[in-house]
Amino acid sequence: MGSLKIKNPIIKGFNPDPSICRVDEDYYIAVSTFEWFPGVQIYHSKDLKNWKLISQPVNRIEQLNMIGNPDSGGVWAPQLSYSDGKFWLIYSDVKVVSGNNFKDVSNYLITSETIDGDWSDPIFLNSSGFDPSLFHDEDGKKYLLNMVWDFRPKKHAFHGIIMQEYDVEKKQLVGKSEIIFKGTPLGLTEAPHMYKIGDYYYLLTAEGGTKYEHASIFARSENLWGPFELHPQTPFLTAWHEPLNPVQKSGHGSLVETHTGEWFFTHLMGRPIHIEGETMLGDRGYCPLGRETGIQRVEWKDDWPYIVDGPVPSLEIEGPKIEEHPFDKTYLVKDDFDDSKLNIHFQTLRQPYQWFANLDENPGHLRIYGGESMNSFFKQSLIARRWESLDFTAETKVSFEPETFIQLAGLTNYYNINNWSSLHVTWDEEYGKVIQLLVSDKGNMSYALDKPIKIENNVDYVYLRSVVSGHDYQYYYSIDGENWAKVGNILESRKLSDDYIYQEEDGFFTGAFVGMHVMDLTGKKLYADFDYFVYDDKDNT
Repeated sequence: MGSLKIKNPIIKGFNPDPSICRVDEDYYIAVSTFEWFPGVQIYHSKDLKNWKLISQPVNRIEQLNMIGNPDSGGVWAPQLSYSDGKFWLIYSDVKVVSGNNFKDVSNYLITSETIDGDWSDPIFLNSSGFDPSLFHDEDGKKYLLNMVWDFRPKKHAFHGIIMQEYDVEKKQLVGKSEIIFKGTPLGLTEAPHMYKIGDYYYLLTAEGGTKYEHASIFARSENLWGPFELHPQTPFLTAWHEPLNPVQKSGHGSLVETHTGEWFFTHLMGRPIHIEGETMLGDRGYCPLGRETGIQRVEWKDDWPYIVDGPVPSLEIEGPKIEEHPFDKTYLVKDDFDDSKLNIHFQTLRQPYQWFANLDENPGHLRIYGGESMNSFFKQSLIARRWESLDFTAETKVSFEPETFIQLAGLTNYYNINNWSSLHVTWDEEYGKVIQLLVSDKGNMSYALDKPIKIENNVDYVYLRSVVSGHDYQYYYSIDGENWAKVGNILESRKLSDDYIYQEEDGFFTGAFVGMHVMDLTGKKLYADFDYFVYDDKDNT
């Protein structure tokens, strides 16, 4: 049997901080979701090449209450493992993102006997820092690792990696916690994972920050508590010195051995687009698709793991000696909203969709009740899915009867509260029911039309469309679903990227979404009915 060829990324769009877990011949990856609900996405594979979204385990408000969380707060760096006949999932809920002062965060543990079943209520672990992970030692003991945040002035905020024993019976941490690793001069030491392989304990961390300087670091020790010696090739993985490499931002990751005895490393990565006139050394580009999940082959030398052809990442690798196992798509190009629950690829901001939307009041429609503004950290009525490529069309058909300009419903391309665009149906004192295009660029809102587009009184439904093509995206509207007209000027994809955001903001960890939203600032919660949603991805092969 020949090996598969695997092209990166293996999971497209905003799917960062991959934690890989093998159970027999099945492979699972858990990724961060930040302020998007449900928390944590879990993908399944049989061959490390083809991945299917199968679970969003943190799906109850008792497990995750993010109302009021800032942009890029919420679920950071979940860690998935399997031991004692069940799955263990560790995750953070980050309440403070900005600045280098305090970092309020709580770390939790949930478990389930099945990957796509009901997960337990959370067990609180600690609040000393983010990126927690659970290590199951060979003697049956378990240990929690996380980075420690140091808020003290004139101190480096990333204080080191701390470890403490976890008592399964008591459901709490016990004993003394100790700093076991301070990191390297790259700094920003985070994302710890511990492995026992042969005679050594291997400690994996990420360093350098999660932008283009990102890197992975390995250290080892014969003792669980250290001291740890650094890998002779440090960093273990990075693209920082390779600005022309199409795989950038490589760092935060996890290690897995296949059932065929081969080793692989899954890692965060980005695919930048470049703006003419900007130098790649200085600016490196923009990643509207966010931080994605990539994979590299690993080989062992002198009891150390090495990236094959590394330490730089490869765009294409030799996969495992496993027969290819593709999956059917988990979404239809056109979702007619005929199911009893929302498709798994949709997410909401900070709250369950059932709080403001349903699929049963008007069968064959998604009914969304109007919520707070696009600037709210609390209860926005927005249902969206990730951009997975820079070549797709999104479309919806909406019925909405606004009575004032502070009621609107339509199609949005969204990054965070300050960076989005919205093509929507609303009300205008002069024209009545209209179509309008509103754009927020780093918090500066403006209408993209000199005057709104009037909708005649006998029109119940309006068709709205967004076409993303590389660097740009364009909005369209139609009254009959056949004849389409452009709305406004071409907009820039890069303005929905981490790289555009972090020039002025602190929270820059997600990616571009496209979806449906309804706003009603009267407080009356006027609803809109969406007849379908199209996500037609030309690049999703």
